[in-house]
Amino acid sequence: MSLSPTDLPAVRAALLAWFGRSGRALPWRVGPEGGRDPYRVWVSEVLLQQTQVARGRVYFERFLGAFPTVEALAAAPIEAVLKAWEGCGYYARARNLHRAAGVIVREGMPTTHDGWRALPGVGPYTAAAVASLAFGEARAVSDGNVRRVLARLHGERQPTDGWVQARADALLDPARPAAFNEAVMDLGATVCTPRNPRCPECPVRPWCAASRSGEPSTFPAPKLRAAVREVRAVALLLGNGHEAVLERREGTLLGGLMGLPTEIIAEGEREEDALTRLAERLGVTVTGDLGTVTHIMTHRLVLLNVFTGRGGPARRDKVADAALSRLDHKALALWRARQGSLFAEA
Repeated sequence: MSLSPTDLPAVRAALLAWFGRSGRALPWRVGPEGGRDPYRVWVSEVLLQQTQVARGRVYFERFLGAFPTVEALAAAPIEAVLKAWEGCGYYARARNLHRAAGVIVREGMPTTHDGWRALPGVGPYTAAAVASLAFGEARAVSDGNVRRVLARLHGERQPTDGWVQARADALLDPARPAAFNEAVMDLGATVCTPRNPRCPECPVRPWCAASRSGEPSTFPAPKLRAAVREVRAVALLLGNGHEAVLERREGTLLGGLMGLPTEIIAEGEREEDALTRLAERLGVTVTGDLGTVTHIMTHRLVLLNVFTGRGGPARRDKVADAALSRLDHKALALWRARQGSLFAEA
């Protein structure tokens, strides 16, 4: 038995009843259904695009503590925004939040899906989430949890983005779009999990094709992931773990952040040549090797060899005040570990 249009009212009712009993209490879920603070909803949805809820809760409260209103966010320098975003990764999200906040302050808070889509960095998912959760617009969201729930419900092994959106649109309860969207996401996050789904607890099990198959965790089939590309680089720590020479990063991944002076090792190039190029650019003498750190960034495995040096720019930046990537925090941790080792030996 597959899900039919006549099943939709019963599925909606079962899912909403379950959500009323078991929905997660989260700090951005403050306010009446379909009438929450759009700023809080927007920030939370942007954060959760690439961050698990447990960590996202901490980052959300830290970010809202620094910028409690859209006006505060728009008025802040981008450096302060990036510092508050530190650790969240995918820093283009923070830059787009800052840009969009400026637009909102100038032109007013959007109240529709199309209005949110017009803002910098706001895609279909975020626009649908804010429009439904904050303004009660009948827009279905489609994220990884929704994809998994719908693929299992319909028994679809290879759901395309278009297929998922169409099924989400059809299943959406137009009378309660906010609660319904959150119900499907919560079901995917807590019951219909990628591995070992808890089918006996699922409110829509009677209609679920994957559950009837006896192998629900095989739905949907795993997505093909892009190959991870190895990137090698060298960095120089000039100073110490508290005050050091920092440079502003360029590019889409870490653009706007501060970090240790770094050079990419070109394909076929020796590490020594890249290090010499970096030292000559800064006018320093290399004095030691702190070690290597690794970090995954958007299908890239970065291997960063960190060296110490003397000379170069006289100015030193306070590390604690700078917005740094996790990669640079790992690099600075090498210095702190070395200091701890020296004290232990003394």
